[in-house]
Amino acid sequence: MPVGCAPTTRSQAPGNRSSFCTVETFGAQTPELAEHYQVYVPERRGHGRTPDVEGPITYENMAQDTIAFMEAVGVSSAHLVGWSDGAVVALLVALHRPDLVGKLVLIGQAMNHEGYLPEAKRQLETLTQQDIPPMLRELYAPVSPHGPEHFGVVFDKLHQLWKTEPMIELTELERVAAPTLILVADNDMGSTVEYAAAMQRALPDSQLAVVPGTSHAALMEKPGLVNRLILDFLEPEQVRKLLE
Repeated sequence: MPVGCAPTTRSQAPGNRSSFCTVETFGAQTPELAEHYQVYVPERRGHGRTPDVEGPITYENMAQDTIAFMEAVGVSSAHLVGWSDGAVVALLVALHRPDLVGKLVLIGQAMNHEGYLPEAKRQLETLTQQDIPPMLRELYAPVSPHGPEHFGVVFDKLHQLWKTEPMIELTELERVAAPTLILVADNDMGSTVEYAAAMQRALPDSQLAVVPGTSHAALMEKPGLVNRLILDFLEPEQVRKLLE
């Protein structure tokens, strides 16, 4: 889901989180980002406190939800920080509405299935509710407007989404105008390091960071390092390279 920080008297920066995640899973990032930015942490349709909607969940309709949210709260431009599914949503917002995006941080997510680890591809086909980390179900149950029993409905929609999407070709990244940070764990089920490097090369203005000794949950495993990388990238003035 999209989380955001937008510039006000300080700066603004929005972000997206992984599937099933409530705002609490971004808890290690929000306070530190809020020291520098006005942070928005909306939860996507069917996630956390946001009601589900009839029909499928797609990256496209979640991107349109994000655009509608930004317009509704009066955010004319913001940095987007997207983790996992949220990274795909953030990228689509940047492609559809470049005027809304200052900088872009894409965390732990390939933009098509070619970037997944082989074991992740195999798991997609046989994934069941029991494979979802219990923590995510525990966070969902007390806050969902539909009650804990609706978890299975959302799971079925997301499982269908993951089996067919994302399918964004690397050539499409050439259209991204926003400066972009690709951040990936060195053992990330959402993207291989090699694919993340290919994304970085495809984007016109981009940087790549690999977080050592972490998994797809790098934001929770090494929050201090992840936060520092994000905040350094969002700084208006970047470190001058000595060797070009």
